[in-house]
Amino acid sequence: MAGLVLKDVRKAYGEVKVLHGIDLDIAKGEFVVFVGPSGCGKSTLLRMIAGLEEITDGDLLIDGQKVNTVPPSKRGIAMVFQSYALYPHMTVFDNMAFGMRIAGESKEEIDRRVRAAAAILQLEPYLDRLPKALSGGQRQRVAIGRAICRNPKVFLFDEPLSNLDAALRVATRIEIAKLHEQMPDTTMIYVTHDQVEAMTLADRIVVLSAGRIEQVGAPLELYERPANLFVARFIGSPAMNILPGTVVETGSVTRVMLSDQRPVCVPIETGLSDTGAMASLGVRPEDLTVTKGDSYLFEASVTLVEALGEVTLLYVEGAMSVEPLVVKLPGIAAISRGETLRFTAAPEKLHLFDGQGKSFRLREGRSL
Repeated sequence: MAGLVLKDVRKAYGEVKVLHGIDLDIAKGEFVVFVGPSGCGKSTLLRMIAGLEEITDGDLLIDGQKVNTVPPSKRGIAMVFQSYALYPHMTVFDNMAFGMRIAGESKEEIDRRVRAAAAILQLEPYLDRLPKALSGGQRQRVAIGRAICRNPKVFLFDEPLSNLDAALRVATRIEIAKLHEQMPDTTMIYVTHDQVEAMTLADRIVVLSAGRIEQVGAPLELYERPANLFVARFIGSPAMNILPGTVVETGSVTRVMLSDQRPVCVPIETGLSDTGAMASLGVRPEDLTVTKGDSYLFEASVTLVEALGEVTLLYVEGAMSVEPLVVKLPGIAAISRGETLRFTAAPEKLHLFDGQGKSFRLREGRSL
């Protein structure tokens, strides 16, 4: 089994630079998820690890061995793609056994590995079926089983659930989580644009943007202590609300004047030596509550109500932000479109970012 290290890895297609110096250590047995918007370089990075794309500069090490020029088949890696890529004329057993047959494994070893993988993925009743007789989720499990049979050092998953419907995505995600528990010494790297998959599967999440790593950390660390505005708005659904303002007082408590001229106290030391600096105040939709008192964060008019049963989403507009804000209330809220309400949040739930979008909370290492 393997640990994997990326040292200043770069990728360019001619003059077009795609990845800009990726440094990352992945421990043996770790489940790491790459997330980011389309075009951020996450799939390109995964394909470079697999050996399907050349590394322009930098080093890739697996088990301490540099593998930049090692062919994909010699890296000890198995990859599960977005498409199942199953042979339609072969049974499930034969699809899972195909790679081992090409490698010259004995019939006994092939049978042992296929049946062991089928047991892990609950595919034993389907070994004699053709792919056309399987559901989408079962086909994806066959593709995963084929990878297991190779006994790889590292598993690579490239958006394996994106072709499934919502119910199958949930079921297959649970299967992948169980697989990681059953193979605790196997390193897994998973690419997705779905933050729910990232938050529920990962030991650590790597957030990428425009070919650079924005932050690496445990799921709740990224949620509670985002390094910058990009991570703050990317992790969490709905996205974090951002209120522009100006720092008017510094010290152990920072006072920020919002655009509607309401001063807000944030219990964070900024380290700023003067006032007047631009800042952004962040608050997650689920941390906001309705209040009728005079102590509130902002006042806004409700423009849309989405009653989802378990939660109610309010889309609101006011003078404090040029963008519509979102409030996420638990259960069913008796609120109508057009109402003007006051909203507040606990001070420890507030986030503060400087004019360049960097988080003061993370920089000062404070946990509120």
